[in-house]
Formats: sequence, structure tokens, C-alpha cells
Amino acid sequence: MNKNNLRIKIFSDGADVNEMEKASQAGIVKGFTTNPTLMKKSGITDYEKFAKEALAKVKNMPISFEVFSDDFETMEKEAMKIAGWGENVYVKIPITNTKRESSINLIKALDEKNVKLNVTAILTLQQVEDLSKAFKDESKSIISVFAGRIADTGVDPIPLMIEAKRILSVKPNLELLWASSREVLNILQAEQCGCDIITVTPDLLKKLHMLGMDLGELSLDTVKMFFNDASSAGYKIL
Repeated sequence: MNKNNLRIKIFSDGADVNEMEKASQAGIVKGFTTNPTLMKKSGITDYEKFAKEALAKVKNMPISFEVFSDDFETMEKEAMKIAGWGENVYVKIPITNTKRESSINLIKALDEKNVKLNVTAILTLQQVEDLSKAFKDESKSIISVFAGRIADTGVDPIPLMIEAKRILSVKPNLELLWASSREVLNILQAEQCGCDIITVTPDLLKKLHMLGMDLGELSLDTVKMFFNDASSAGYKIL
């Protein structure tokens, strides 16, 4: 298996416009996502300016921008403004607000207005089930299940992702996204589960060349790394 044989779409998850531009030109990435946490980490202070800079660099590829507010009325206003930034824009809506109030009614309202959505922070099959009923049959939106966070709890996300794909099959235009990936293996796992998209960080993108690498060669590379680092640091025992 190598990166050119993958059927799943790889989206880059980050908030660095320069990294986005490089990824879009490399030919592997098929779309982009970001979120408030990544933006804060990157030192972004002007959301709209960042978004429009990203859209100027990333053309003709889907890119997701998230709403910020915690009440649904304001969320809807933010969503409509974000949707107006470009035809390739998907609006990220969290599955609940911080009070654990469901976003389903908001999602239905935005879907009726033909806003392309990326519903985020999903971790349960009930949430997936609710979403499968919320969208119109023809809706083109993304359902982001945080498989990496599920795994962080000690739960194997693979059976859940397979079932999520089965549930969403009633709405064939909805795409299942494996979110919060941690390692290259997750890309293969997501593909085997039938996921349509996986998000990966720029750091993980840099490891894609290792996909299918001979383990003997990787062992030798590891030994060379240890030797070279010890030598350059001037470490000695005798």
C-alpha cells in the first residue's frame, strides 16, 4: 500500500495558511479543516482575515470553518456569514453547545437553506443516528466522528465507525469523516471502515512517505538516527 493507492480523501487539519498552500500544491490533500483551538495555537486574532487568506490560497477544495457562539440563534447568524465566504466553504457546527443542548434543530434549519455543513465533535452512534434523520436526502454535508478521541478513552473506534457508515448509508451524499487521527495507521483503518474522509495534521502528513515502508529498512533508519544524534551531541562512554 502507498499513498497513491488510497481511496479515502485526506483533509489537512490546521490553521497555518502557508502550510495549507503547500499541502494544496503537493497533490495528496483533497480538502481542509480548522477549528478554534488550532487557530488559537497558531496565534490567529482576526478570524475573517485568516479565513479569506486561506480561501485565496486554497481554491476549488472544500474547507471548513467553525462557528464560535454557544447560543443557536447567534450560531445561525455566524453560519450564514461563513457560508457566504465561498462556494467551497463548509460551516462547522458542533453537535451540541456547552450546555449539552442538541444542535439538531439548527442543523435542520441550515440544511433547509442549503448551507453545506461539517457537523463536528461527534462521539456517539446516537448522535450519528440523529443526524441521519436531520438532513434532506440530497444534502451534501460532512459528519465528523472523533475516532481518535474515542480511542483515547480505551474504546476501539473501528466497530463504531463501521456502524456509523451503515447508519449514514440512507443519505448517500453525507460523507463520514474520521477525525482526530493520531498515526498513519489510522488512514488505513478509516479506509477499511468505509470512511469517506480523514483529517490529518501537517505533522502527520509528513509521515505519509512511510506508508508501506519496509520494516527492516525502517529499523536501520532508526539505528542510524540514534547513532547520528549521539555523535552530534558528543556523547561518550569510554
